Amino acid sequence: MPNLETALKEAMSIEGAMGVALVDYSSGMALGSLGDSADLDLNVAAAGNTDVVRAKMRTMEMLNLHDNEIEDILITLSSQYHLIRPLTTSSGRGLFLYLALHRSRANLAMARHKLRTIEIGIEV
Repeated sequence: MPNLETALKEAMSIEGAMGVALVDYSSGMALGSLGDSADLDLNVAAAGNTDVVRAKMRTMEMLNLHDNEIEDILITLSSQYHLIRPLTTSSGRGLFLYLALHRSRANLAMARHKLRTIEIGIEV
């Protein structure tokens, strides 16, 4: 099982990756982050995307969608993809992976697949 640093490095190896963070959505704090973009403040992104995750979970609760889990949330910008993947493992409850990608260089289907593989292996 990869540790957090290894998991973040694996996520950054995804084609087009700009930055990645593992975030606690109860506090909005990034437990770890890695990125090479001066244009992306991962701490701000972690806190802001926490609001996105919380809003979706509240909406699912109001709709009584108890038998469903969020696989991922995709935010599409003109030049970027932002992918949010809540962890579903027992040790990962309350956490999500956030991955920002250059849209022109990323293969979204492959990025989702690789992020799912990384999520399965994270031990927190």
